[in-house]
Amino acid sequence: MRRRFGEALLLVSALFGCAFEESVPLRADAAARGGEERPMAHDIHSFARPEEARVRRLELDLTVDFATKRLSGRASLLVAAQAGAKQLLLDTRDLEIRGVRGDAPLAHALGPVQGDFGQALTIELPAAPAGAAARELWIHVDYATSPAAAAVQWLAPAQTAGGKSPFLFTQSQAILARTWVPCQDSPGVRMTYGARIKVNSPAGGPPLLAVMSAAGNPERASPDGTYTFDMPQPIPSYLLALAVGDLAFRSLGPRSGVYAEPSVVARAADEFVDLESMIAAAEQLYGPYRWGRYDVLVLPPSFPFGGMENPRLTFATPTILAGDRSLVSLVAHELAHSWSGNLVTNATWNDFWLNEGFTVYFEHRIMEAVYGDEFDEALAVLGLADLEHTIAELTAGGQARDTWLRLDLAGRNPDDGVTEVAYQKGARFLQAIEQAVGRAKFDRFLRAWFDGNAFESRTTDDFLAFLRRELLAGQPALEASLRIGEWVDGPGLPTNCPRATSRALEKAAAEMARFKGGAAAAALDVKGFTTQQWQQFLRALPAGTSGARLAELDAAFGLSNRGNSEVLFQWLERCVALRHEAALPALERFLTAQGRRKFLKPLYQELAKSSWGKPIAMRIYAKARPGYHAVSTATIDGILKWGK
Repeated sequence: MRRRFGEALLLVSALFGCAFEESVPLRADAAARGGEERPMAHDIHSFARPEEARVRRLELDLTVDFATKRLSGRASLLVAAQAGAKQLLLDTRDLEIRGVRGDAPLAHALGPVQGDFGQALTIELPAAPAGAAARELWIHVDYATSPAAAAVQWLAPAQTAGGKSPFLFTQSQAILARTWVPCQDSPGVRMTYGARIKVNSPAGGPPLLAVMSAAGNPERASPDGTYTFDMPQPIPSYLLALAVGDLAFRSLGPRSGVYAEPSVVARAADEFVDLESMIAAAEQLYGPYRWGRYDVLVLPPSFPFGGMENPRLTFATPTILAGDRSLVSLVAHELAHSWSGNLVTNATWNDFWLNEGFTVYFEHRIMEAVYGDEFDEALAVLGLADLEHTIAELTAGGQARDTWLRLDLAGRNPDDGVTEVAYQKGARFLQAIEQAVGRAKFDRFLRAWFDGNAFESRTTDDFLAFLRRELLAGQPALEASLRIGEWVDGPGLPTNCPRATSRALEKAAAEMARFKGGAAAAALDVKGFTTQQWQQFLRALPAGTSGARLAELDAAFGLSNRGNSEVLFQWLERCVALRHEAALPALERFLTAQGRRKFLKPLYQELAKSSWGKPIAMRIYAKARPGYHAVSTATIDGILKWGK
């Protein structure tokens, strides 16, 4: 899942400058290999008890009904039950359970509602034969979703690019899969899945196409609205994904393509033209891509994230379609998740950095390989600034514990852990290790981590044990120099945090200094500024900048009308902080045209700080809220105390 990290043009036909040396393999002992059963890490965000009865396979047979805004049908679960196991516990939230059976109806009960965690569905397993050991059996749950299911967004035609057909998409991360599928909703439980999806397309419109995070995605809509899918690799529930709409497909290569609404697909295909080369380049660093195809689905603007790494089918925000391929490094991030996150997954949400810190590190390597050190240094400087801002904000708010890599999310929604700490501090930790042992050695180590733990879920302790065994064994001085405890179980940033400088960003800062000194906006040397340079330039706008000077900048550079969402966001954030009322029309357009939480949260937060901005925020939010996903509204409702 993509949050704030430098967006940049990817010309990914270039090869990595630091190829993996396959001739020097690391040890691959039993403790490091995937596939064997390990004791399950306790997941505080799931009611399930997989150590007693674990779901191995999910078969969905669902009907998509746009008229009632419900998914209904059956979830069949292949369960591996240990000897003596009498119950199967599943996670549900707002599901209508219509019946449960094995070979015959089974007794079942829903537990009390526990906020965002929903309800436990307890199913009494049929009696096992006397003396039976572990067994496998199928459990069938007939159910329907609520029209307000938090994972499922139903868009009216007016909320889509085409304006003629409705649209449906799901967002299961972190614990929302349970709102559309009864499952063991924990990243530590992996299962394969299949699905039969029947779409009831609205009368009078084109047949709607269904796609999933699985094999079987078609290029054209089915005349009878029936689609079948299969995911043979085991995945956690948060990677379950479904989308249905008036979609077109464009191939980008033998194993990649893009889905989008017909009015968007040509633009999207042009934006992602180098996707096939990107896959090939990524494989050179960390081994084969193991998921078959890699397609991208560009969703309508209400999608709450930059991207979501659903295997085989990344979901992406249309805010990256800048027209110049300047923001598609987001796709590099989501592609990297095919190794860090999808292949080797955090076992609990307290270990979230194992997904995102590794992925940001990988993304850094891609950008450095394509553009060189200078370009990557600009990304690193901005990323560290974002991290330090987050750490200061959390610390000032009494949340210093949330600046540890190993999180403590007890009693909280895992979304509380989606901060720059997991992303940027995690990446900096890996960079610190790389600098200490050397890149070639670290690449071999990381490749071994992915290969040895493929299709498994791991904890922070698992990684630290692997690190000490495979890279630091017999080197106590080296281990001490890494300050591992400070990184993983300590606040803020250790003193060995890697820091970069950037001549490109220094140039942007110098131009802002000229502007502060009285230079006319039109006289500034900003020709050829990258996204990162514009971000640095605008972040440096000082408090007290007059409305006239802001208007001068806008007139010179068209900032309020930028197609680049990162630059537009940075401009609007500063305008809100400086109470530049002339930018309010552009602010309202931006907040009502897209629902990406990365952009929404800081803008609404800044507005809510003052008596000037709070009424503006409330007015815009009342208009925009119906088009936002539940992930975004849950955040903004809290900021604005909506409905209280």
